[in-house]
Amino acid sequence: MTDFLAAQDRALLERHGLGTFDALWAKQLEAVDEPNTARGGWSSVFRLELEGQGYYLKRQSNYLTRTLSAPLGEPSFAREFRNISRYEKLGIPALKAAFFGERKVDGEVRAILLTRALDGWDDLDWLLQRWAKLSATQHSAILQACGQLARRLHGVRQVHGCFYPKHIFLQGRGDAYQAQLIDLEKTRPLLFGQRDRTKDLEPLLRRAPEWSDAQLRELLAAYLDQPQDSTLVDRWVKRLTARRSQKETR
Repeated sequence: MTDFLAAQDRALLERHGLGTFDALWAKQLEAVDEPNTARGGWSSVFRLELEGQGYYLKRQSNYLTRTLSAPLGEPSFAREFRNISRYEKLGIPALKAAFFGERKVDGEVRAILLTRALDGWDDLDWLLQRWAKLSATQHSAILQACGQLARRLHGVRQVHGCFYPKHIFLQGRGDAYQAQLIDLEKTRPLLFGQRDRTKDLEPLLRRAPEWSDAQLRELLAAYLDQPQDSTLVDRWVKRLTARRSQKETR
């Protein structure tokens, strides 16, 4: 099986003897959180630092997911890696893979996914916790960045599936913010038009109670590329508010 090793990271990883599956599997590191142990296996995440470059090394064993293309199951990292590659081809800002590989060892299915850490970026969840301390200019720039990211995602007919504040990373650049996505395992093609788009956006709004009605309109204006007072923005506000109410009353 051919492993993926990004050209940008090859020299650094090989300099530290970490350019192969076996070396990355054997590397002793402290996990950043408790491992997931569902699906009859385990999956764990580790932080790796090499000459000032941060990575997240993810390893899993018998942690399989079943899809139409893999009815007997495949490592969930395989699907995530394909989605990372798809996002890059489609020009959707997202985390980047440095290495991916999988092995079968005595009946055990192992997989590794190494991604570059987004050091210098903050997730939206962290920014929302400090929302009251941010300036109006920062509020506007963040809302526009999130709306434009969603527009770019849906514009190439992709649904993220977990469009939550903790999966949107932002970085201030002058008076503007850049935004990108992580956690792409549940990404799928956008098949049902408005229904899929609404379903993808609503969880973000439900998890951002700090946003006022005017700020919601600003985000939707950026998403729809319309003036904030447009009737199209009016319709989307009603649509998303109705879905949020349904979710909150369940």
